[in-house]
Amino acid sequence: MKKLVLAASVVALAMTSCGQQKCKCNCGCDKCACSAETTVADVDSTASGWDYVVRENLDLSQLPKDKDGYYVIFDGKTLNGWRGYNRDDVPAKWSVDNGAIKFSGSGAGEAQSADGGDLIFNHKFKNFELDLEYKVSEGGNSGIFYLAEEAVRHTPEGDQPLAIWQTASEYQVLDNERHPDANLGVDGNRQSASLYDMIPAKPQNAKPAGEWNKAKITVYKGTVVHSQNGQNVVEYHLWTPQWNDMLKNSKFAPGGPCEPAYDLLSNMGGDNHEGYIGFQDHGDDVWFRNIRVKVLD
Repeated sequence: MKKLVLAASVVALAMTSCGQQKCKCNCGCDKCACSAETTVADVDSTASGWDYVVRENLDLSQLPKDKDGYYVIFDGKTLNGWRGYNRDDVPAKWSVDNGAIKFSGSGAGEAQSADGGDLIFNHKFKNFELDLEYKVSEGGNSGIFYLAEEAVRHTPEGDQPLAIWQTASEYQVLDNERHPDANLGVDGNRQSASLYDMIPAKPQNAKPAGEWNKAKITVYKGTVVHSQNGQNVVEYHLWTPQWNDMLKNSKFAPGGPCEPAYDLLSNMGGDNHEGYIGFQDHGDDVWFRNIRVKVLD
């Protein structure tokens, strides 16, 4: 597929809302998902299929490194460097709460209220180690996405933004004791730290709702490892026949209700095999803190 290119103004660390300005991106969304300066080039919106959206990366040299060589991508005070998925501003339900990024739940589940939506850090990572802490509310559900792309589907009504979960692997964040997803899927593959709907986290060592958990995600040349509370609990290999087989046996199977997720996920991260880190709005309160990334390129 050809790429959908957004020729945007430089996205600085301090994100600004597009306010009431008219959206020029022809994205078909019900609220402006781009800045007034954003334009579209080389797009046939009547074509079938989907295309990637390309934006300018935030310059990591603007960020501090800690003593371990990690970029600190959340300063504990502001949401500088973060924005909504498929938009330039930060959805209102994301805030900073006592040194953590908090999503204030709407109770609407995946429906996402008008002031909600998924949150991403505005830089694409390729080979990296993501290290953070998270906690979830009682009965809560969320997720950590990685190698995410922004993409749109072409329809007769216009270009419609795709959901982040159609483009990226998800490290599940869940209250295993109360949320029904813990008992769905296969062999616990929707429980905390699992590769959602594909590989269960074993051992399952999540702490109860309201307590902080330590999460680590390592991506290196297609090998992915999920760690939870100091233990490696998932390992798999992207862009392999085994990866495609897992997709075919999941809710992302070709021809299923989640189209075009299979096409996007089978080549996750696009041709460059890189993408965004993101946090999910699943309608429940969730917190993330001490977020840092070590680049392994």
